[in-house]
Amino acid sequence: MLEPALLVADWPAPANIRAFTTLRTGPGVSSAPFDRFNLGLNSGDDLSAVRENRRRLLELAQIPGEPHWLQQVHGTEVSDCDLEQPTPLIADASRTSRPNNALAILTADCLPVLFCNTGGSEVAAAHAGWRGLAGGVLEATVRAMRSGPEEVLAWMGPAAGPEHYEIGAEVRDAFVSVDPATAAAFTPTRENHWRVDLYALARRRLAATGVTRVFGGGLCTIADAQRFYSHRRDGRSGRMASLIWREP
Repeated sequence: MLEPALLVADWPAPANIRAFTTLRTGPGVSSAPFDRFNLGLNSGDDLSAVRENRRRLLELAQIPGEPHWLQQVHGTEVSDCDLEQPTPLIADASRTSRPNNALAILTADCLPVLFCNTGGSEVAAAHAGWRGLAGGVLEATVRAMRSGPEEVLAWMGPAAGPEHYEIGAEVRDAFVSVDPATAAAFTPTRENHWRVDLYALARRRLAATGVTRVFGGGLCTIADAQRFYSHRRDGRSGRMASLIWREP
């Protein structure tokens, strides 16, 4: 029996929406420590292996064309993929209303968030590590969508979980100094260190934009080495991809 390769988004999206996160157990060719379905070209893996993994992903998931891969920089730019030449390509989020136009986000602890509207006519994707969350990447993504926030659903894929993701004062201050109520998302561990709940921070940020139908969360990349890559856990690590598109 083949091991599962995809974690399909569990959310009440319209029937024409396809959304999932890949698992490292997919049918890839990468060797350790990138074994085996690594999709990150800048991870340190052999480039020919990653390109072959991406080719296999297209086949496995029946993706209707090459996905829009972004040059992610932990920022807040949103790429408009309705354009023939999507801009900007150096971005941490993307959106499109075009059918069969797949959007992709790479992660290995950061939080991938996928979006669609209730009519199934628009999708978006965001890469939200702590810097992106603090900078407002989720808010920027919702603003870039043509749909109103009351029409938007969001799904949070696997990320570093609140039981294992320890951070320092810089990270906590980036949130609490702006919104004191976010202190509830941080649990003290040792002097000037806390565990952080990225999922709780993302839900709060999304709620502030008017997006309240938020699903997913609860899967920890650090804790589950069998299914997920984790840069925090392993240092040298592959990347999962979270993808979304709308069928016509």
